[in-house]
Amino acid sequence: MIASRALLPDLDALDPNELKALIVSQHELIVSRDSEIEQLKLLIAKLRRMQFGRSSEKLDRQIEQLELRLEALQQNDTEKVAALPEPIASAERAARPVRRPLPAHLPREERTYLPKQEACPDCGGELKHLGEDVSEMLEIESIRFKVIRQVRPKLACGCCDRIVQAEAPSRPIARGVAGPGLLAHVLVSKFGDHLPLYRQSEIYARQGVDLDRSTLADWVCGTSQLFEPLVEALRRHVMAAQKLHADDTPVPVLAPGNGKTKTGRLWTYVRDDRPAGDQTPPAVWFAYSPDRKGEHPQAHLSKFQGTLQADGYAGFEQIYETGRIQEAACWAHVRRKFYDLEVAHKSPVAVEALRRIGELYAVESDIHGRSPEERREIRNARSRPLLQSLKQWLEETLVKLSKKSDTAMAVRYALGRWEALLRYCDDGHLEIDNNAAERSLRAVALGRKNYLFAGSDRGGESAATIYSLIGTAKLNGIDPESYLRNVLSRIAEHPINRIDELLPWNLDADLAEG
Repeated sequence: MIASRALLPDLDALDPNELKALIVSQHELIVSRDSEIEQLKLLIAKLRRMQFGRSSEKLDRQIEQLELRLEALQQNDTEKVAALPEPIASAERAARPVRRPLPAHLPREERTYLPKQEACPDCGGELKHLGEDVSEMLEIESIRFKVIRQVRPKLACGCCDRIVQAEAPSRPIARGVAGPGLLAHVLVSKFGDHLPLYRQSEIYARQGVDLDRSTLADWVCGTSQLFEPLVEALRRHVMAAQKLHADDTPVPVLAPGNGKTKTGRLWTYVRDDRPAGDQTPPAVWFAYSPDRKGEHPQAHLSKFQGTLQADGYAGFEQIYETGRIQEAACWAHVRRKFYDLEVAHKSPVAVEALRRIGELYAVESDIHGRSPEERREIRNARSRPLLQSLKQWLEETLVKLSKKSDTAMAVRYALGRWEALLRYCDDGHLEIDNNAAERSLRAVALGRKNYLFAGSDRGGESAATIYSLIGTAKLNGIDPESYLRNVLSRIAEHPINRIDELLPWNLDADLAEG
């Protein structure tokens, strides 16, 4: 623990060697604290990569506790350094990472501070400009509402009494009072930043604007209906891929009449071939269903032809049986089963399995972004021998295990999907796992924790629509709020046969200019 000012010895009485020793000891304590902070950051990042689905509820609590611990450490660190005498505090500040410059794209407000003296305080002579010191401070303004008054003058002809007037500007929601920017902010706050509508209502009330939760809910429903043609264009783009990532997650939905909740599903389908060097814009399409019956993904994928990277969900089996869609299994799911065993039981089999699977991922790290041809060639040269050795080891290990043990179940899971797990070696377009789909569902998992349930099946469909647009904007490196604001300002009057023009990558230049 860093000593406070009250506990420090009289610095003036210390000789230089003693002072140096004191500074070194205090520095070592802070370095130790910095090391703990960095370890916490790494652990939080690792847990966030694992955070997914209903089984992550315990993980969520762990992350929350680690975040609180990290925040407390960082705050305590700052307070302790501030309490040190200036020579020691200055040395500790200098040892910290250099502060990054403030973003150049932010607007600058210049304030000039002139000295109180109008003449030289020594001789009374005239003061001349010698130079200046410039520093910058980051500031934020509260949400600022404004009212746009749309005035349409009526003009009359003095000869024939003809009256002319401009047409009323279109609004995103007919007769609605919300502008495109406000609607975009509400949508991204709820579905991007996981802020429920009732909390948004409370925030706006502090600004003196009374927006009832039911009003905000009407806006969410109205905008989702407005976006339907755009999301249909997005779906067509996703389904035109040769390879898709697919997954689903539960969503509690309020059942009508009894006040209880049922379990709906959000399905995600991701098109992202950037790891294989493809420049086609990535996209994600979400779909809602009131249950998890296999008929839903079968309907979603009715026109898709290619390879589906997914988990072992039984509902996909009928899709694979047609031969129109090939299965590519997920090595992350295999690894996760052994990881859970290693954490729970320190199983030697799990440790060895994780080591071997880690070698496969090391190859993937080396070939990320290369062409499909290069990826296939390198995988066949480096990964396939590792896979052959892994399969032989799994088969030899299985006969030594109790048939009902968790370890045996993990081994059988891998061997039972071996052909699908091997498929990524034959096709350089494929990935080793289905993490692209799992990443797309993390926003749903975080949001589900905050707003608890969707109000109805229609609410689930609205959520799927907004998640599709926000998720796709993020995949393309575009700010979701800016994108939705731009779309909402145009879509009411945009020709339906040119709806593709409003997809995120087609508005990228306009958003950059804005």
